[in-house]
Amino acid sequence: MNSNTVMEIGREAILAALSLAGPLLLVALSAGLLISIFQAATQINEATLSFIPKLVAVFATLVVAGPWMLQYMLEFMRGMLERIPNVIG
Repeated sequence: MNSNTVMEIGREAILAALSLAGPLLLVALSAGLLISIFQAATQINEATLSFIPKLVAVFATLVVAGPWMLQYMLEFMRGMLERIPNVIG
């Protein structure tokens, strides 16, 4: 195993992590921004108000994007497991 192989595996792992976490983080960020704008417009200063809508938005995103995320992770893990003989030997 050389440094190029390690760098390739690391790059693919980071790309997989960003691809899987990105949609959830973007939805949580968008929901938080919309709720903050609503709070600023109505002058409601309640910190817990944004928690439930963000939770619902992230859950809905998981329901919608969950099958794609699972398929992506399965393909990534299958590729990593198939590489083991080439990496060791």
